[in-house]
Amino acid sequence: MKSTTRFRQLIERPEVLPALGGYDALSATVAEQAGGEVVYMSGSSVSTSVHGGPDVGLTTMTEMVERARSMVEAVDVPVFCDADTGYGNPLNVARTVESYERAGVAGVHIEDQTFPKRCGHFEGTDVVPVEEMEQKLRAATDARTDDDFVVIARTDARATAGLDAAIERGYAYADAGADVLFVEALRSEAELRRVAETVGGEVPLLANMTEGGKTPLYAAEEFEAFGYDVVLYPATGFKAAAKALQDVYREILTTGTQEGVMDRLLSWSERNELTGLDAVTEREQRYATDDSDAA
Repeated sequence: MKSTTRFRQLIERPEVLPALGGYDALSATVAEQAGGEVVYMSGSSVSTSVHGGPDVGLTTMTEMVERARSMVEAVDVPVFCDADTGYGNPLNVARTVESYERAGVAGVHIEDQTFPKRCGHFEGTDVVPVEEMEQKLRAATDARTDDDFVVIARTDARATAGLDAAIERGYAYADAGADVLFVEALRSEAELRRVAETVGGEVPLLANMTEGGKTPLYAAEEFEAFGYDVVLYPATGFKAAAKALQDVYREILTTGTQEGVMDRLLSWSERNELTGLDAVTEREQRYATDDSDAA
């Protein structure tokens, strides 16, 4: 089954779909091995891992697509991705969709922020006119060659114009062809429920769970009860990895040894199992030659 078709089926099932956020091939592999049915490529996590700074629109489309391709090649489950603003006008959006689709991605979300964009939970975001975003969505759906490729419309209007404006944009984006709606940075259960009770009747809904952001933390089952279909956990893994690096590096520099953190590291065998060393060794042996027979 195509990954795009599988992704659509997972969105359409009655149970909410948790989407663990990754940022490279290894994090995607860990997410899949943990039981993730999909992997989400977090733009925020990729951005920070590429240039070491905040998510303020510094990462390019080609950097994002190349990272997506490596994640797709590492796992068997569908991978869907942050595509920021589409990296320009509707023609840029079309090229973005074409590039992600060729990389094997199952879907993308495109947002209505102005450029340069920034994390939707930062202060200082702004949005483009609704008509501009509608044209981007039409360009996105026209550009895909696989009708099952999922185009997710994200609106950041809640932060700039309020909940009513965000809902109005949701209706407009559904009419423009979006397969799923993502209303970013909702502030409460009441707001989440209102989106579900209104525009949720038009298209499936995606919610974002980012720790420390503007949306309170809710469990996946709660989102299902609210009426949502997909829940992102975009940067949880990245922040866990970064915290572990901080702690381990400080321990080594303070004590001169890693002995004090050995219980927090993968063992030698666990690392080899995670990276599939046995399978690689088997392939090496299949193509090995006996030097004694040479000549």
